[in-house]
Amino acid sequence: MVICSPVVPTPRADTELLKSVECPERRMGTPRETRSEQAEVVVDRLEAEYPDSTISLRYSNRVELLIAVVLSAQCTDERVNSVTADLFEKYDGPEEYAATDQEELAEDLNSVTYYNNKAQYIREACQLIVDEHDGDVPDTMSELTELPGVGRKTANVVLQHGHDIVEGIVVDTHVQRIARRLGLTEENRPEKIEADLMEIVRDEHWQALTHLLIDHGRATCTARNPDCSDCVLAEVCPSEKGNSDIDLASGEPWS
Repeated sequence: MVICSPVVPTPRADTELLKSVECPERRMGTPRETRSEQAEVVVDRLEAEYPDSTISLRYSNRVELLIAVVLSAQCTDERVNSVTADLFEKYDGPEEYAATDQEELAEDLNSVTYYNNKAQYIREACQLIVDEHDGDVPDTMSELTELPGVGRKTANVVLQHGHDIVEGIVVDTHVQRIARRLGLTEENRPEKIEADLMEIVRDEHWQALTHLLIDHGRATCTARNPDCSDCVLAEVCPSEKGNSDIDLASGEPWS
């Protein structure tokens, strides 16, 4: 146990009297010495804060999972779930998505962002799944990323939640923002952020880390005005507003 000793007043400069207690371990915004230690603290505290953290998209099979993740690009999961509630009732299996008219599918998706492009991605991806994979969603990174509209982030989600294969870390906007704020990476590109995180986070936490950071990003560490005063990570966060003038996510001063 660390005992914090009172500062004994002396006739020196008045600044020495500003603090009544010296206790460096309680100083806010101080990260752990190594990024691996920092990552371990982050996972431990967020697991305690969000014990039921998991994917929020709703689906009942791998095709539905793939479609939901494609639709979630630059769109909230809440909006996607609202759209897919009807979509998954209307279409059954990749054959029906591939056979539907582009305009009709786009109309079904018109409340999500970039719905025309996403409709095209879904139709073309489902056609490839039918033609080249016997109607089954592929279970390798290389095959998944050959599908239209599917990058590494989407492929990671499908592998993890559709095939129970964890070979990477899903980096969305929440993960990107919070990983930088916490000093876990200085990279900007998702692929490089993923590589940095995979080096410092134990592989048994790769899948959970994404959902923990997403939940924390929604609840506390928001993009515009994070609630550092009510954050379980404030003590170890180098971007904590009471200690830092800079938001490490953007590199800009806190507004």
